[in-house]
Amino acid sequence: MNGLIILIQEFKKMEVLLLKSQGLLHQDIARIVGISGNTVRSYLRDYQVGGIEKLKEIRFYQPQSELNEHAKTIEEYFREHPPATIKEARALIEELTGIQRGLTQIRTFVKSIGMRLLKTGSLPAKADVEEQNAFANAQLEPHLKEARAGKRKVFFVDASHFVFGMFPAMLWCFVRIFVKTPSGRQRYNVLGALDAITHQLITVSNTGYINAESVCELLHQIRKQYKKKLITLILDNARYQRCGKVQELAAALQMELLFLPPYSPNLNLIERFWKLVKKKCLYSKYYPDFLSFKNTISTFIDNVHVTHTDELHSLLTLNFQDFSKAQVMAE
Repeated sequence: MNGLIILIQEFKKMEVLLLKSQGLLHQDIARIVGISGNTVRSYLRDYQVGGIEKLKEIRFYQPQSELNEHAKTIEEYFREHPPATIKEARALIEELTGIQRGLTQIRTFVKSIGMRLLKTGSLPAKADVEEQNAFANAQLEPHLKEARAGKRKVFFVDASHFVFGMFPAMLWCFVRIFVKTPSGRQRYNVLGALDAITHQLITVSNTGYINAESVCELLHQIRKQYKKKLITLILDNARYQRCGKVQELAAALQMELLFLPPYSPNLNLIERFWKLVKKKCLYSKYYPDFLSFKNTISTFIDNVHVTHTDELHSLLTLNFQDFSKAQVMAE
């Protein structure tokens, strides 16, 4: 913005010089250029003193907020105690500095020190960040390297339990909108194995429960499709996935089971896929019956590679969130 102001002022100064060279009166120059007579005289005086170089000097007043003197103190405090609203920020700034300002001025100030309105993320309280990083570097990445080279199939495995109901979400609207909510607790369960490279999804679904039998069925499906491939499954520590029956079948099918560290959803790629399904099929949606609810989800899953190709490509990158440098809310 300042650059544009400078260009406009330079243009006006050159225009004043040109019109003066044509013999126009000061009052006519002021009217044509759109400035005051005093400004015309000031421009010409600068030219007489120092020529074009003097005329090119730009002088305009930029008021400085008193808050700038306290910017470091405010920034240090807000890094440890981020405010939820601009009203809260105003109250805290007044408490810290004794300076009262309007909401618009406070909003401008907090933006000027680099703050943005961002949604908080969740970090499992029991997650071991060091253990996660060690797993990612020593086990996950070597397997993914082989998968990229076509030497191995790596699948991320997890189940999602879609409860028949309405999931509220934010909408841009003129008045608050209410969405009908069905009653009952019917669930549509989908156990999925997501190919880390191709993003192909192999699923087992039911309306009862996901258990060891479901996992065994999924293992048989994967091995049937990839008869001679080295296969690794990345799983969480759900009991029905870690039980002896599943591990015995995996050994018989010559499939490797690689279990994530506890509380590590950030390392399970398929978690992002389930979030996409919920976003597209559940949020602020009403279904008159369980069948239409179930069919919508299954149809989306079956066709997502055709209907949302670009979104999947950007969502399912093999970049995993590392919490070692994350700012965690103070207790």
